[in-house]
Amino acid sequence: MSEIFWVTAFLDVPAASHPAALEFWQGVTGYRVSEPRGEHLEFASLVPDGADDHLRVQRLEDGPPRIHLDLHVPDPRVAADRAAALGAREAVPDQGSDRGYVVMRSPGGFVFCFVSHPASRRARPVEWADGGRSLVDQVCLDMPEETYDEEAAFWESVTGWERRPSTGSPEFERLNPPAEQPLQFLLQRLGEPFGEVRAHLDLGCEGREAETRRHVRLGAVVESVGEWWTVLRDPAGAAYCITDHPPR
Repeated sequence: MSEIFWVTAFLDVPAASHPAALEFWQGVTGYRVSEPRGEHLEFASLVPDGADDHLRVQRLEDGPPRIHLDLHVPDPRVAADRAAALGAREAVPDQGSDRGYVVMRSPGGFVFCFVSHPASRRARPVEWADGGRSLVDQVCLDMPEETYDEEAAFWESVTGWERRPSTGSPEFERLNPPAEQPLQFLLQRLGEPFGEVRAHLDLGCEGREAETRRHVRLGAVVESVGEWWTVLRDPAGAAYCITDHPPR
């Protein structure tokens, strides 16, 4: 059913840590920060050179940091109705059709939006002074055991992208997006039995140790180091991963 032509990831950050988080992610990506916008100047985009943005930062009044997704489609109202038939629900009652977006929750409670604004030029990896390259190019949907099967089936249906196992790690599956999409989708079956679905960002790189050191200098904290990825937390406390997958 997919008419999704672009995906944007929003880093939703509490007000107290918003300035530090915005500066951190600007440093991580190497992108410029757009002028703030929104009713309360709460939105900013991280804009790559010569490409359309796929990462944005939103200042929250309170609550923990989180990720939500914008799915760009020709008609948000039509897409929302189709998603509702697959098990999603509207997160904001009486949204109407004149806002240009519709806020939804997936069957497992994950917040996402259908929006219509255009984008098509995918960012290239950034090359750093040490010769390494990196790019935030993946969102991982973290799904508790109880909701995994329903949630994974929902995202496969709502995107229309091929779902396949991830090599070497039985707890992961992938959705295979078209080449023009800026973000890959990784589906993770968590060890915990219950809870809401959430998400984190993954950064592909060449040279994980050097990339990790760069992030720590910018203000990240290393939480754990695995065989294929390193888990860190940004200045707002949000978890994300630096992985060994080559940046697209």
